[in-house]
Parts: sequence; C-alpha cells; structure tokens
Amino acid sequence: MHRPRKEMIAETRAKLIAAARQAFGMLGYAEASMDDFTASAGLTRGALYHHFGDKKGLLQAVIAEIDAEMSARLKVVSAKPDNLWQGFVDECTAYIEMALEPEIQRIVLRDGPAVLGDPSQWPSQSTCIRSMTESLQRLSDEGTILAVDPEAAARLVSGASLHAAQWIANSNDPEATSKKAVKAFKVLLEGLLNWTGRLHQPDRQSSMQPEIDQSPA
Repeated sequence: MHRPRKEMIAETRAKLIAAARQAFGMLGYAEASMDDFTASAGLTRGALYHHFGDKKGLLQAVIAEIDAEMSARLKVVSAKPDNLWQGFVDECTAYIEMALEPEIQRIVLRDGPAVLGDPSQWPSQSTCIRSMTESLQRLSDEGTILAVDPEAAARLVSGASLHAAQWIANSNDPEATSKKAVKAFKVLLEGLLNWTGRLHQPDRQSSMQPEIDQSPA
C-alpha cells in the first residue's frame, strides 16, 4: 500500500533531526559532518537541503525539538506545588538547572547562540515571554506579587534566567556556577513578592518566606 506523502515527509524530517541531534550533541555543530549524519539516517544531503535548507536550518529544527521537550518538562514542574508562586519559582529555577544537562548545554546554550545569534530573539522566546506574562498576571491578580507590568517583569525574569543558564553552560565548573546562579536568582524573584499582602494570607506565608543560608561561613 502506498504511504501518504505527508507521512513520508514527516518521517524523513524526523530521521534527519534525530541523526543531527545525536551528532550535534556528541561532536558539536562545527565538527558534525552533514554527510555523516545524513548517511546514518539513510538519506542524502539533498534531502537535508530540501527539508531544512542547510545545516543551520537543521540546527534550528533540532533546537526547536529540544526546546519543546524542555517546555513540557517545565510545565510538569510548575504544576506540582500547591500554590502559583512556588510553581513559578520552581519552573524558573528548573530551567536554569537544565543548563547542567550535556545536550542542552552544548546544543541550545553554546552552539545555538554561536550559530543562530542572540537566543532572546529566537521565535521560541515569544512563547516563553507570553506564558510567563500570563503567570505573573495571575500572581498579581491574587495579590502574591507587587503591582508591576507583567510583560516587563516577564522579560526581565526571562533575561536573567537565560543569562544564568548561559553562564552555567560556559563555566569551567558548571555545578558550582549553577548553585550560585540559582541562589542569586531566587533572591531576585523575592523582590517581586507583596509581603504586605501576605500578612492577610497566613495559610500561605510559610511557602513564601525567603530561604536562609544555614551553611557555615
């Protein structure tokens, strides 16, 4: 039985993305050979050009796939706590901590910016900003955070988390850098909190208190 053309196109794209993702993750964008990963997918360089234009277009597709997976994971993280604020904090810090994962570190945070330019200008960022703006609006509506323009706050928080992730990805000691970045980032987020409003919501105060460093000096 003849397979539908749409199904064949989707399969070819998926094979190329999977092969490129493995090559970019193991070798890096610059060292990955188009001939090698098209051959490993059982396809030709012509197929790559047809579906993605060039190697750069394929990198964009790989990053889009990884980014979609990251977003799905972050939604799960944000849904676990019993209040919106903790879910928001956990989601933001989880994103920063993803910079420790080798594939994300290399493809999304190092090679991506080097080849595709400023990540804050990538199409995926518009979706991220929109989602974060909606979250901050809800937090403002319930009185958890101070009255602030939600889009402005979203852009600032997103920028801080992105730069933190890139700092970790390019650090000589990612683990240590991640700990410092997350700790400082949480302090920044606490500046959004409406502590006056919290006085009237004692049932949720405990989840909002800033963390105190108990480690020895």
